[in-house]
Amino acid sequence: MFLPLLGILPGLPEAAALVSLPVEDTFREAKQLRYQGRWYEAAARYRRYLAEQPQGPRAVEARFWLADSLFGDQRWDEAAQAFTDFLGHHPDQRLFGKQARLNRIQCWGIRQGQNPGATPGLLEALRDPQPEIQVAAALQLAKVGDRRAVGALQKGLALPQYSEACRLALQGMGVPPDIQALPAQGRFLVLKIRGKDKPDEVTIRIALGLARAVSSYLSEAQLEQMRKKGFDSQTLMDQALNAPKGSELFSVEDKESSIRLFVE
Repeated sequence: MFLPLLGILPGLPEAAALVSLPVEDTFREAKQLRYQGRWYEAAARYRRYLAEQPQGPRAVEARFWLADSLFGDQRWDEAAQAFTDFLGHHPDQRLFGKQARLNRIQCWGIRQGQNPGATPGLLEALRDPQPEIQVAAALQLAKVGDRRAVGALQKGLALPQYSEACRLALQGMGVPPDIQALPAQGRFLVLKIRGKDKPDEVTIRIALGLARAVSSYLSEAQLEQMRKKGFDSQTLMDQALNAPKGSELFSVEDKESSIRLFVE
């Protein structure tokens, strides 16, 4: 009779219990432990499976989930090495390959300045053929002000899912973002207009590419206030691209209404 779980017999060593488990049971138990968040124990089971079946039918999954279990247990150096081992064994693996690279980059980012292989690994990732991998590595390098990340960060401005993070990382290093690379699509200017003695505020959303249209909602007095605050309808789109989403660009008012302009 096999022992499906450790701890059934008091004092039984882990290695002895593992010997009693058939290979598929080892993999199944590793999966259950991982689902329970028992990362270290799960990693031990995946190692056991790979020791017995290095080319087995579940070897690809076992190598990835071994690394991921170490990642979940915050064993950053071990996890980075395990992801490297996975990628070395399965360089063309599509299902887990990209996630393995991204997780390894996160491990290296956390261990910069402590693991001597972390920064070289991140620099190597800047040359990865996948833009997302390059940008992920650049964002980690930017956390320690490494200016070798600048080129990839500027490229990342064109990727909608990374654009805001890259813009902030560049500004944090004192590097102006390339305005031409920032995607205007998906951003809006939001006018919030409140008439005098009116209880409700009217909200108008304008696509960023139509930023010049903002001036048509402002009176001459409000336009003058806008200019004094450093904003101009001709350059408003560029100024909005440089601003974080959710920020207020300016507020103006006259005898008829008050208007606030936000980036969304």
